[in-house]
Amino acid sequence: MIRDLPPQAARQGLIAFLIAFCCSGVAIEMAATAVAWQLYATTGRASDLGLIGLARFLPSLIFVLPAGHMADRYDRRLLVGTAQAIACLALAGLWACSATGAVSRLDVLALVNISGIAAAIRGPAFQSMVPGLVPASGLARASAASAAVNEFASIAGPVFGGLLYLAGPATVYAIAALLTIVSGVLVTRLPYQQALAPRIPVTRKDLFAGVHFIRARPDIIGVISLDLFAVLLGGATALLPVFAKDVLHTGPLGLGMLRMAPSIGAVAVGLWLARYPLDKRIGHLMFGCVAGFGLSTIGFALSTQLWMSLLALVLLGGFDMVSMVIRSALVQIETPDAMRGRVGAINSIFVNTSNQLGAFESGMLAAWVGAVPAVIVGGVGTLLVTALWMHWFPGLRRRQTLMSDTDASLLA
Repeated sequence: MIRDLPPQAARQGLIAFLIAFCCSGVAIEMAATAVAWQLYATTGRASDLGLIGLARFLPSLIFVLPAGHMADRYDRRLLVGTAQAIACLALAGLWACSATGAVSRLDVLALVNISGIAAAIRGPAFQSMVPGLVPASGLARASAASAAVNEFASIAGPVFGGLLYLAGPATVYAIAALLTIVSGVLVTRLPYQQALAPRIPVTRKDLFAGVHFIRARPDIIGVISLDLFAVLLGGATALLPVFAKDVLHTGPLGLGMLRMAPSIGAVAVGLWLARYPLDKRIGHLMFGCVAGFGLSTIGFALSTQLWMSLLALVLLGGFDMVSMVIRSALVQIETPDAMRGRVGAINSIFVNTSNQLGAFESGMLAAWVGAVPAVIVGGVGTLLVTALWMHWFPGLRRRQTLMSDTDASLLA
């Protein structure tokens, strides 16, 4: 059992963590923007953009379970620092290719794959750190702040990457590498407390302990699977280029506004939740916001005006932020510190799978029935999933607070 850090140390540690998290997220988004533009400009093949996603995704499937195991056995600060060092090597390789003009498709994809390995190592460790920085009573607020920072990075990163790309892709990679170094240094110096599990030989049972832990806890499997199917079905953002061009009849600027709108809603709600944390009727609120996500998706599909579409996407991002904060905080609270790395690894598999397969599902369905019907079907599917999960997970639906009744009585 670890003790909470003193309030001042906890506050300083959380601020340093959020800065490190922001630097890392902005660097990732900057590099992703530059890689996509550079590779397409080099080869002229849109299919290569899909290969970039595949190169990033495969390492998460291969390395995420071992990474979760390591996050419970070793100091998470050192794991994040190591992952950032690997990411810097990939960025240095991209910088060298760009600076010398020797940019090839295979080289870029190989370096993207290395950055994917770094992300697979970094993910479970980064996700598991917040509970070791703040007391249990402040976890919901800290989770909201972390989610808001992540959304800010998803807005700022592409903007900075696009602007810096005017000076050349090498400039983007150099700045991204610098931000990654800053992130790694800040994390390794955090005043962090972690209950390390015994370093025994790795067994298959130990490696899959996160799977067994989740299966034995209905509330955790409920929130993780709810996120999987809601995002899998409600993947309207994957079809934004189609809506921008063929439905709303706008140009690149309009598309950029559509891409930013969900993050703007998420950041606004995340900042509100960081100030006013959720503490009542958590289960009903989470399911209500997932239903709001589905309704916003349908509203976006039916809109033929840019301003209405932007409003629907802002609401979509806000609803998703509320449910995401609840899901994230609930999983962290329900999971012992010695298991958070492995449980976080399973959670990241669900999240990555839902995002990737959600985009694939939306694209295939749109090719079959059209973009508008595809998004409507996705929104209706999200509403159906919400109703089914409320029926199948009554304990989750009736949950009043993030903490379990036992934990709440201990703090009373």
